[in-house]
Amino acid sequence: MNQKDVFVSAEALARQEEYMARVEVINERYRAETGRQRTAFVDCYGCQQNEADAENMRGMLVRMGYAMIADEKDADAVVINTCAVREHAEMRVLGNVGALSHYKKDRPDMIIAVGGCMPQQERMSQKLKRSFPYVDLVFGTHALWRLPEMFYKKLSGQRRVFDVENEDGHIAEGLPVLRKDNIRGWVSIMYGCNNFCSYCIVPYVRGRERSRRPEDVIKDVKELLARGCKEINLLGQNVNSYGRDSGYDCDFSDLLRQVCELPGDFIVRFMTSHPKDATHKLIDTIAACEKAAPQLHLPVQSGSDRILKEMNRRYTAESYLDLIRYAREKVPGIAFTSDIIVGFPGETEEDFEKTVELVKAVGYHSLFTFQFSPREGTPAAKMHDDTPHEVVQARFERLLDVQNSISQTLHEGYIGKEIRVLAETESRVADYPVSARSDGGRPVYLRSSRPVIGEFVRARVDRCSPWALYATDIRDVTDESK
Repeated sequence: MNQKDVFVSAEALARQEEYMARVEVINERYRAETGRQRTAFVDCYGCQQNEADAENMRGMLVRMGYAMIADEKDADAVVINTCAVREHAEMRVLGNVGALSHYKKDRPDMIIAVGGCMPQQERMSQKLKRSFPYVDLVFGTHALWRLPEMFYKKLSGQRRVFDVENEDGHIAEGLPVLRKDNIRGWVSIMYGCNNFCSYCIVPYVRGRERSRRPEDVIKDVKELLARGCKEINLLGQNVNSYGRDSGYDCDFSDLLRQVCELPGDFIVRFMTSHPKDATHKLIDTIAACEKAAPQLHLPVQSGSDRILKEMNRRYTAESYLDLIRYAREKVPGIAFTSDIIVGFPGETEEDFEKTVELVKAVGYHSLFTFQFSPREGTPAAKMHDDTPHEVVQARFERLLDVQNSISQTLHEGYIGKEIRVLAETESRVADYPVSARSDGGRPVYLRSSRPVIGEFVRARVDRCSPWALYATDIRDVTDESK
């Protein structure tokens, strides 16, 4: 696809604006007749990219005259944004879609929509068509921007609407957006993936890489900062590939620097960063930019070169460790996190031991660990594997034990030290009622005598667990010492 063809045309976007206006008229008529406004609920599964997509869905629904609510059972429209990365996520979605049938029986006019990565797979769209006849709208990742048209068709009498064509992905700029809060902001810088890791369904459901224009990304960031956002998250399936599909004179490191140079008091994070494309230039940029978080999420997946080759990851354990060493040298105190798959087809005890060795060598602050989940349509799903499940489970639990020990030791090193945290939400921890996050991405439970949510706070770490730090607002510590 030529770069000029990647973007949805102004004419096509204008048609969706018209559909939003038409649906709004229908909903206003309903409000005049019944005395109540129609409501909507968007449920989201999966990655941060899905969260960003869900914010667009909410924005379009509000423009169509719906009031957003937090409970699906009372909603006139329920939109489920799905994830297809692992079987467990799919089963959760199907279970929740099944539960909606009870609400639909009581209120037949309720609109149920299932969108995102799951329906982009033909087997799943067919399953939704055959086994869930009460689902009204089914749409894939590429059809998100046409949500207003789908709603209009349904409200105009069409029984069911399916928009799951296996088309090239596009970029639709300027869609309405409803942010969850004014503290953390998600900004997609690109869509799709070209890597085709042998276990991963993402390139098949999100299409090839398409990079947004730098000026559009910067515009979104400026809007978030104007709203008071303190944390900017730049998103892509592989942010390190940003710009390669285009003629932009701007790679990801350049874009990161541009964002960090914007005025204001904020921090910048990004994910996901593929190790094969993570460069010294990127790490140098993190080191040079004060607003870039001293944190690197670098999914390794395995410590075995043999398994990495089978996964089509295109790096070795040693090249990965070289990058870690360089980052540690250039960004003192940097926190590393990663993803690891246990039980990839054919993984031997020796392969697993190499993964454990790598985890110990890096010293991750935390890991996202998963047992292999075969995805139909990927090469790994056809690979032979005779490893008993109980062996995979034992390895998985051992890896968790190893990582928990590492996390505990690293976190103990913070005790008594002063750190900066961003206070995000209320917590359920009685003595530390605020959930926060450190500059290095560590979850922090914060105690403060002042209202601090939405602010950066200097805090002293009191204690820790393998999963979080517990800290007190330094102003309270100072007051106590007087």
